[in-house]
Amino acid sequence: MARARAPQRPAPTPAEKARARRILERLLRRYPDPKLALHWENPYQLLVAVILSAQCTDERVNQVTPELFRRYPDPAALARADLRELEELVRPTGYYRSKARNLQACCRALVERFGGRVPEDPELLVQLPGVGRKTAHMVVGNAFGRPAVAVDTHVLRVSRRLGLAPPEADAEEVEEALEALFPRARWTQLSNALILHGRETCTARRPRCEACILRDLCPWPEKGPGGGGAKG
Repeated sequence: MARARAPQRPAPTPAEKARARRILERLLRRYPDPKLALHWENPYQLLVAVILSAQCTDERVNQVTPELFRRYPDPAALARADLRELEELVRPTGYYRSKARNLQACCRALVERFGGRVPEDPELLVQLPGVGRKTAHMVVGNAFGRPAVAVDTHVLRVSRRLGLAPPEADAEEVEEALEALFPRARWTQLSNALILHGRETCTARRPRCEACILRDLCPWPEKGPGGGGAKG
């Protein structure tokens, strides 16, 4: 996908690819069918849920979306919503004013530019208000079955700790590193599994290193029998 990139990193070595394959195999044994924790039934619902999940837990989003989707079952309905009413509905997810504005602007763009349908092309999705690469890739990977690496805070942290990307890599650099290391067909599964692993085991604070299925493959210097530090 076309975008400005940092200078090209060297291609992964055979040893790095072999290690990545072992990591993926273990993750998929632990999470055989990794899914997002967000509740959704169609691309529109997933797009809205992912936008709301910024700086918010999926559990909290899942508490809000049933009523949200009951009132606004499609982009056209949300585009016509009363903004104050929409703000109150999404208030529990935090940053509710900006999220409500972005949701409404996004849905208006969907109606005006795409006939109310969510596009399958991530490069079109990122042109919508409130939609970045992570959101676009989560939607195309999970709602449309198009392989995509989605780098959220968990994928960023776990990838750095495992040495799959440099310690200071940003989200786009992590995305590029994972795309180079892993088979394209597995990109969505990989992203979802890394998210689950980051939530359950490789947490931001006090990671459960002693219980980690990847412990012997992990070079993170902070790991230890009682967990690790708070570094990401």
